[in-house]
Amino acid sequence: MSDMSAAAMKARVEEHRQGDLRLVALTTDGKPIPNATVRVEQTSHAFRFGCNLFGWSEDESDVQALYRERFRALHNFATLGYYWWSYEPEQGKPRHAHADKVLAWADSVGIECKGHPLVWNHNAAPWYPTDLAELRRLSDERVDDCVSRFAGAIDIWDVVNEATDPFRGKNFDNVFGDAWREYGRVEFTKHCFGIARRANPDATLLINDYRLGEDYEQLIEELVDGDGKPLYDAIGLQTHQHGGATPLDRVWDTCERHSRFGVPLHFTETTFVSGPGKWEEWQETTPEGEAQQAEDAEAFYRALFSHPAVEALTWWDFSDLNAWQRAPSGLLRKDMSPKPAYDRLTRLVNEEWRTTTQAQSDENGVATARGFYGDYDVTVTGTNGTRAAGSLSFRKGDDATFEIRG
Repeated sequence: MSDMSAAAMKARVEEHRQGDLRLVALTTDGKPIPNATVRVEQTSHAFRFGCNLFGWSEDESDVQALYRERFRALHNFATLGYYWWSYEPEQGKPRHAHADKVLAWADSVGIECKGHPLVWNHNAAPWYPTDLAELRRLSDERVDDCVSRFAGAIDIWDVVNEATDPFRGKNFDNVFGDAWREYGRVEFTKHCFGIARRANPDATLLINDYRLGEDYEQLIEELVDGDGKPLYDAIGLQTHQHGGATPLDRVWDTCERHSRFGVPLHFTETTFVSGPGKWEEWQETTPEGEAQQAEDAEAFYRALFSHPAVEALTWWDFSDLNAWQRAPSGLLRKDMSPKPAYDRLTRLVNEEWRTTTQAQSDENGVATARGFYGDYDVTVTGTNGTRAAGSLSFRKGDDATFEIRG
């Protein structure tokens, strides 16, 4: 069992999320700038701190403005909804135009986007054909269309959602469930990954699930091609914790068990509530619930940020307004005022885990600094007024030497 104390997690963060930068300050003609002040300021994280962006709308209300402002202040990663039955409520009329607007805004504020999900047996649009071969053909066309059309704007996709249990409940008793039975759970899943891969060979493709036990691990083991190569590029792990926080040692065990597959782990759907209730019968957020939510959220983020296999963590939903299950699960209240959990996570991401520092260059113009992996702006001020500036992208495993020229 790993040590989950605050000191141990902090030490692992320093080991796995930081590295040493070597900065060479040069004039425009390539001469060293000695004894200069080199200021290093992080502008974004390599780690993906995310949330679903389902509350984004095209209106210009004050509530929407607050939603956008507070979303961008905390997150560099967003999940966009591609649920087939709602994304294409009328056959042949997908909501591409709306997605384009969301993506344009996200790009303007430097937020990377993921599409979720391409294939999921939950609800069925009234227009779905009853012929299963035709339904699968249309599903394949949709996967190809979305992945290829948005390549460059969305290069991360949850391809298949919850394939370990595609037949549960009334919402899953539909014609799409019939298709899963007809073609086989594993074979249909593999088929969908093949369509997505051909549509964008450079995309990062995820399998995503909430059942994080042996069933999921077995499914992951089977999602390989004829040469035994995985069809997925990352593994999605849902962690809705409406009933209370999962003990951190169990969270760590989940990471350890799934890291054996040798690909990054994305915690795709994370929920902590701040009010009493249960499924579809949730009450409003309370001060006591908000205090507990803040404690649980910070502990969870610290634990996952300290695990080397985790590269993304997505909250679900950003505000209580129209949140899943109508639960008080947001980091913001319905009026977009921040809860304590939002403030806690903002301090972690933008202060404790963000590097702003300065160093002095030596006679060769070389300065060193240690910082979190991410993107940086660097400015150099020489003793004689010589200046240089530049930006850099610092990732784990990179050559950490960067030239900053005047």
